[in-house]
Amino acid sequence: MKEIDPKTTKRARDFHLWIKSPMPMVTLTKTFDVTNLRRVSRKRGIKFNVLMCWCVGKAASDIREFFMLPVGEKLMLYDNLAINIVVNTADGGITNCDVPFSEDIRQFEKDYMTITKKVHESGEWFSMGDDYAIVGTSAVTNCEIDSFVNQYSGIWNNPFLMWAKYRKHLFKTTLPISMQFHHAQMDGGDAANFLNALQKEINKMK
Repeated sequence: MKEIDPKTTKRARDFHLWIKSPMPMVTLTKTFDVTNLRRVSRKRGIKFNVLMCWCVGKAASDIREFFMLPVGEKLMLYDNLAINIVVNTADGGITNCDVPFSEDIRQFEKDYMTITKKVHESGEWFSMGDDYAIVGTSAVTNCEIDSFVNQYSGIWNNPFLMWAKYRKHLFKTTLPISMQFHHAQMDGGDAANFLNALQKEINKMK
């Protein structure tokens, strides 16, 4: 992680417009066709949520803005990417863990299963530290939900994706996904490009 001058990026003007905004978060919601992901999940024996998180990481890994993050009033640049996952704990609570993104889906699956199991049992937050740009995710799979709207803690500025229970239709399966991002980090167009890339990754999965 290192500090970079916003003036050297395409965020030069917008960074200063949004970094002190009392509500800088923007939310976009898109309904995805996840028919292929369900098929691959059954065929390869990989959990659907593992595949979703890998596709999120793969789509984000090709977009520079995901490696830049407002921290305080600074813009930081990261070399690595990790996916944050909300985990149900053995004592009935919830906590979070970071899973490092890997281009190798089997390596990512191994890390995902190992880390989430450890966190489920211990109930303790697991962080990859300051060397990773984080993309947050949360899956609320006990209900069909159309959209999740802004939540802003004022502490974490990283992009955050939420989805709920997928919807089975006659010939396809769909899943609404809400993406929240800090406007100092990216514009709506950047976020839309990511969502389009995410659908392509879902379609390409084999």
